[in-house]
Amino acid sequence: MLDLLRQLLLGGIGTLSFGILFGIPRKCYLACAATGAVGWVTYELAVMLGIGAVTANLLAAIPLTLLARIFAITLKAPVTVFLLTGIFPLVPGAGIYYTAYYFIQNDNLQMAASAADTVKIAAALAIGISVVLGLPFPRPKKAGPPSTGKN
Repeated sequence: MLDLLRQLLLGGIGTLSFGILFGIPRKCYLACAATGAVGWVTYELAVMLGIGAVTANLLAAIPLTLLARIFAITLKAPVTVFLLTGIFPLVPGAGIYYTAYYFIQNDNLQMAASAADTVKIAAALAIGISVVLGLPFPRPKKAGPPSTGKN
């Protein structure tokens, strides 16, 4: 339990750091940190339960994207502000690095294996995001003129 709490904190700090570097508005700092932290803890929890990396990334992308949509509505900011920063801890950077490394080393077998895993993880993230963004979401009601009660 303590490890999950630590992962939550580190996921939030990493996401916030990237958000600051990315230039997000100050009012979005905590929401971006929360989005990334939730995604990372979901991924870590799934891995702890024995779920593979590809499925864990798919499962992590779902609450992350849902939270990004909620924050976009409540803070009146584009959803991409929260998605881009929130997805940062889940991006398969090591897989991309090792794919390039094996390519340079001319180790085609290792390169192909690393590339395949990286593409699977990237596809899982894209599918998880697409599923949530494709769901209908209630729009906030606009304040109109007051009703007179007469029709």
